[in-house]
Amino acid sequence: MGRLMLALLLASAAALANPVLADDTRDSTVVSQVAAQLGRARGVRARFTQTQTLLSMQRPLVSTGTLLFSRERGVIWQIEQPLRLTYVVTEAGVRTLDAAGKPVPGSQRNAAGIAQVSRMMRAMLGGDLSAMYSQFDVAAQGTPAHWRLRLTPTQPQLAQALRGLDLHGDTYVRGITIRAVSGDETRLEFTDSASVDTLSPAELALLGAS
Repeated sequence: MGRLMLALLLASAAALANPVLADDTRDSTVVSQVAAQLGRARGVRARFTQTQTLLSMQRPLVSTGTLLFSRERGVIWQIEQPLRLTYVVTEAGVRTLDAAGKPVPGSQRNAAGIAQVSRMMRAMLGGDLSAMYSQFDVAAQGTPAHWRLRLTPTQPQLAQALRGLDLHGDTYVRGITIRAVSGDETRLEFTDSASVDTLSPAELALLGAS
């Protein structure tokens, strides 16, 4: 997940106020419909599979786990394989926990990047895509029932490292592909997505609810 966060960090920055809309009226309409649809859920629970294909590695790197997104409280990423690790991201900051629920020593050195990326993911999963539009040209295909977005970086600093991002989904975001200029590729697929209205006591505790 650390590699995932670093890859996604290339595609994110602090949320900017003025969104850049899609290239034409039709694309803008699709994007607006998708954002409205994603924004209906107060929370989303899903499983994820991350697959990284790196030119320096003979085999893809695969990790799996669960994601809980709460618009009001934050995000919990729980990695199950190949190791157990949990990232808890709230407005107060980032905590990294090991399999026993204990803080991971030294994890704060990546906390800023993880928090930034998770804020972007939190906004995106909640239907607020403006943070991404402020840095990318957007091409859209399909309908709210089956859509695809291709994001091409417009900022030179991003374009030096990132070729683009592809997103697809329906009622929920189903997948994200991050294509690096180096030829490396990271795919994140979400399955078993479901809307969440009520969190468990354990989840509330992780997110710091009183």
